[in-house]
Order: sequence, then structure tokens, then C-alpha cells
Amino acid sequence: MTTDYEIPAELYYATSHEWASAAGGVATIGITSYAVSQMDKEIVNVDLCEKGKKLAKGESFGVVDSVKAAFDLYMPVSGEVISVNTLAVGSPEIVANSPYTDGWLIKVSMDNAEELQELMRAAEYKKMIEDAGE
Repeated sequence: MTTDYEIPAELYYATSHEWASAAGGVATIGITSYAVSQMDKEIVNVDLCEKGKKLAKGESFGVVDSVKAAFDLYMPVSGEVISVNTLAVGSPEIVANSPYTDGWLIKVSMDNAEELQELMRAAEYKKMIEDAGE
């Protein structure tokens, strides 16, 4: 079974459907197109933690609400939040329409870039979705 979900090869993926990209010790974090599809692409609210908050890998950094369900957001890496995407908060539909570009959620100064290696790459993430019957 193949998926129709966009899964960019350069990103890292968490089992909880967040993605991360990294450059110079900073990780940009968002949710995957698969997660968006599970919410019927109808995101109505994005609630994110504040800038300056230090969070450990696995801790919640916010919630994305759709008309169908609430989707808790979990840190794929540890670090301090250095930027929050106010565009995504003010216009939640941007997360549904562009989850990998304009719809990013937070940027984090990573405590340990090695944590990225514990995440999945695109092929592994695609297999996880397929194995789940999607």
C-alpha cells in the first residue's frame, strides 16, 4: 500500500506525527501531512507554548484542534522555544494547507542535536503509516 501523504526526505519524524528539521543547532518543528489528514484538514485552533519555555523531548508543547479532534503536540527533541509561529496561531488553516513550510509551529534551540538520530527518517515514517493500515 502506498500513501498519498507528503513525507519530505530531509526531515526527521516522531511516532506522534511531529516533524523536525535542523540547522545550526536550531530545530524547526511542525506536524506531518498525515496528522493533518487525520483531522480532515479542518484545523480551527492552534495553541502553542510561549517563547522561552524549556521542554524535554516528549513533553507537550501545545494542541492543534480540528472540528474532528484535538491533537496534542509533543517535543521530538529537547530544548528552549526561541520562536512561535504566530501566523499559524492566528490563521490555523495555514497548518492544514502548508504543514512543512508556512505551517511550521515552533523553533527550538536544541539541548542535544544527537536526539535527532533517535527519530525516524522518511522511509521509516512512511512504513509506520502503512503498517498502521493507512
